[in-house]
Order: sequence, then structure tokens, then C-alpha cells
Amino acid sequence: MTITYDDFQKVDIRVGRIVRAEPYPEARKPAIKLWVDFGPEIGEKKSSAQITRHYTPEALIGRQVIGVVNFAPRQIGKFVSEVLILGVPDAENEVVLLGPGHDVPVGGRMF
Repeated sequence: MTITYDDFQKVDIRVGRIVRAEPYPEARKPAIKLWVDFGPEIGEKKSSAQITRHYTPEALIGRQVIGVVNFAPRQIGKFVSEVLILGVPDAENEVVLLGPGHDVPVGGRMF
């Protein structure tokens, strides 16, 4: 399916910094709860991510990630996920997080 550039612009993709991360053992699939600072315009948002194969909560603090900030909130068990943190699958289909190659200001919108 082909989309237009106007369609793409509807997806608000921003850089954020993980400020808090906790194991989420109650999730159906192993996950980590994330709190991500997307800067003054968006603020801090929560997300649940199935990233336990490559990441520990402690190692995620301070890491910059890319997320879609204009999806409707989604209930993940007892946790409400407010943003979708983006990643790509590795050779074993485990998620590897996307992030900028250099430290950039949080809240920056992808274009």
C-alpha cells in the first residue's frame, strides 16, 4: 500500500529519553514498563515494551528512543501504554530499539 506524504505527517514520531524502567512480570509476554520524557510539548509518557531479550530496566535509563506519541492509549494488562516505542526485529525476531545516532534534544519530531 502506498501512502502520501500528508498521510505520513499524521504520525507524530518523536525522540524521547527513558527516565524510568521497571520489569512487568504480569504481562502476557515478558515486558518492561517505560516512562519516557518527550520534552515540554509532549511531557512524560508511559509504554510497555517486549524488549527483555536485549535490555534490562537498569540499562535503559537515560537511553534515547523513538516513539509514536499520537496513538490512542492502550490497556496492556493493568498498565496503560500511552506511546508506541519503535524497534525492529533481530535475526531471532527479538526487538531492537530505534534511537538517534547522536544525543539530540528530547521532543524532536522525525521528518
